Amino acid sequence: MLDPLLTSSYDYLLPEELIATYPIHPRDHARLLVYNRADRSIVHSRFDAIETFLPEKCGIIFNDTKVIKARLYGHKSSGGAIELLINRALDAYTINVYIKGRVKTDTILHFAEHIHARVITLYDDGSRDVRFFHHDTPIRFEELLPILDTIGHIPLPPYLGREDDAEDEREYQSVFARHEGAVAAPTASLHFTDELFDAVCAAHPHAFVTLHVGSGTFKPVEAAVITDHPMHSEYFAISDAAYELIRNDIPLLCIGTTSTRTIEYYVRSNQRSGEANLFLHPHNPPLRVNHLLTNFHLPQSTLLMLVASFVGLEETHRIYNEAIVQKYRFFSYGDALLIL
Repeated sequence: MLDPLLTSSYDYLLPEELIATYPIHPRDHARLLVYNRADRSIVHSRFDAIETFLPEKCGIIFNDTKVIKARLYGHKSSGGAIELLINRALDAYTINVYIKGRVKTDTILHFAEHIHARVITLYDDGSRDVRFFHHDTPIRFEELLPILDTIGHIPLPPYLGREDDAEDEREYQSVFARHEGAVAAPTASLHFTDELFDAVCAAHPHAFVTLHVGSGTFKPVEAAVITDHPMHSEYFAISDAAYELIRNDIPLLCIGTTSTRTIEYYVRSNQRSGEANLFLHPHNPPLRVNHLLTNFHLPQSTLLMLVASFVGLEETHRIYNEAIVQKYRFFSYGDALLIL
């Protein structure tokens, strides 16, 4: 019997060739594994058929965050090359980042277009705080965003094992992305074309939340017991329409783990915006969200533990084993799982 509190219980073996390194075309031709908790049945389908599986009375919550070009390549004043990945803005001028390359407090990092950053704080978790400047003028985060469009790169997940290209600018973004701030895509959203999105929205009450996905989403669980894992926090905001859907008694389908955590954080905190750090797992299951659309996630990740919070650990392994046998594509550009 697997223990749902042990990180090792969430391990599984994935053949490397099942990691999706490029997106599928068209988006909605990804495969869809449909799991029904009522009878524990598994159905194999295609994403563009999702409407045939959705409950007739079901509200849908989307995350409208937009991925920014958060990866920058530059050099130190000494000439040493560095790579910087924006994690999240802490205030108007202070940005938490990860830096490949040795730095210390007051190290100056140089980038294109006369942009530089000064390291102001080092943290034990490997992250650093920096402030950006254009020549000698401090840059606010919202002023930095259009500059990133010119000098930055799409921050593809490390397990894709490749550099970003022009295709990723289009494909690593949902068709309904609106509010800039994420450094990773809410990947369940990537399967929607404009046409399919419109069709699903026409058939169901729907609303948007915003959760700016941080690089902490890829942070592995290193603690032996999952409840000892320090969960990362991310900025979120709940729209008026989403607030009304949550307070309604209609069953809710969340598109992705990010919108799920946003809704569930609100249910527990009564906060409609701020920083969410909710860790869902089998001992802390969802209280309001009824259904989940998601991708297939990394072993021993908090995202896999979130899936187990819906279906239990044993069924999670059964679903994943079936997906591996059927050669589903895994991770960010991979296929989808619908939990009913």
